[in-house]
Amino acid sequence: MTKTLPHHHQENEQDIIEHIPNSETIATVAAAMKQLGDPTRLRIFWFLCHAQECVINIAAAVDMSSPAVSHHLRLLKDAGLITSERHGKEMYYQAADSELVDTLHHVIEKVAKVSCPSNK
Repeated sequence: MTKTLPHHHQENEQDIIEHIPNSETIATVAAAMKQLGDPTRLRIFWFLCHAQECVINIAAAVDMSSPAVSHHLRLLKDAGLITSERHGKEMYYQAADSELVDTLHHVIEKVAKVSCPSNK
């Protein structure tokens, strides 16, 4: 179905309209960005892009209590940005292995003008 915009037409408007992401895709990206709109979750997410850690170590790294960090981890996990894995009695968290997470990680580093720590 061909759509036309009712006001001020552009040469390439049909091509633009055909490439508008679908509602499900936009909802996924919006949910991720909503969670990363919180500075604490953004810091935790960036940290977990570089490490797999338990709640206690994440809390120490971002200078917060473990219960507060657990709350943020739940929200990041619900948004599909991080995953968890049990090792014995400990739960470890890391950034999810997805194109969205990889892209967001690189955008954060570009905007914040920080780089990944070296793997030395």
